[in-house]
Amino acid sequence: MGRIGLWYGGIDSLPSPQAREAIQEAEALGYGSLWLAEAVGRDPFAHAGILLSATERIVVATGIANIYARDPMTMVAGQRTLAEAFPGRFLLGLGVSHAHLVAGVRKHDYSKPYSYMVDYLERMAKARFMAVQPTVEPGVLLAALGPKMLELSATQANGAHPYFTTPEHTAIARETMGDDALLAPEQMVVLSTDPDEARSIARAGMKIYLGLPNYYNNLARLGFEESDWSDGGSDRLVDAIVAWGTEDQIAARIAEHHDAGADHVCVQVITNTPDKPPLDEWRTLAKVLL
Repeated sequence: MGRIGLWYGGIDSLPSPQAREAIQEAEALGYGSLWLAEAVGRDPFAHAGILLSATERIVVATGIANIYARDPMTMVAGQRTLAEAFPGRFLLGLGVSHAHLVAGVRKHDYSKPYSYMVDYLERMAKARFMAVQPTVEPGVLLAALGPKMLELSATQANGAHPYFTTPEHTAIARETMGDDALLAPEQMVVLSTDPDEARSIARAGMKIYLGLPNYYNNLARLGFEESDWSDGGSDRLVDAIVAWGTEDQIAARIAEHHDAGADHVCVQVITNTPDKPPLDEWRTLAKVLL
């Protein structure tokens, strides 16, 4: 995947022809990956197949596939089907998602998400897949923030995909997981040098995440306080989560992740037109990141 990829949850809002055009542009620019989310939109495996079929080199990764959405055998079947068809170009990111999506929307028990993940990975390792096997063994990353899930990422998976976090967390993740595990954090960015505009766009992009306990707990471990959550997030919190400014200032934040131990950084561009693919921003950033 190289050292830089794109995280683009907004691709679900594009008609499929436009989604294919967007990933073709990302591939032509030289980005190593495109990461897809799973919530209440497209099925990530079907969507990955559509996007992989439209491209030749770029890796499609799930950031993340919800383990409560399908049983372990089905997850393995989806993973290995794509890995066989597109060798080395599909990466499975798994996560426990969030209580409102699991218990609220899907009506599953979310009382012990860590234990559920441990059991799920054990069952994946034993799952039968009796179709043609992939020639390149596919990897698995976990959406990990806290120490227990980070340790599990290193011992029972191939690494971690932390989301909504900071270079300081990247350093903690690398220390916790050791040198061998793949570490691919996500980084939100806004290409604006006006502080008010940049933080306004950043707060709109952060809003959905600030009320989720998984992220709240992780940011509390990093030293943020109750007051940092008021009014859409304090300037301190916004500036820590979202890199904004010139392309060079954003590149400097990405470099902080790499210096802290990241192997691959998933760049998520936030704009004030979230229904349109940020192609101009991808092009601008490609000049300094790739």
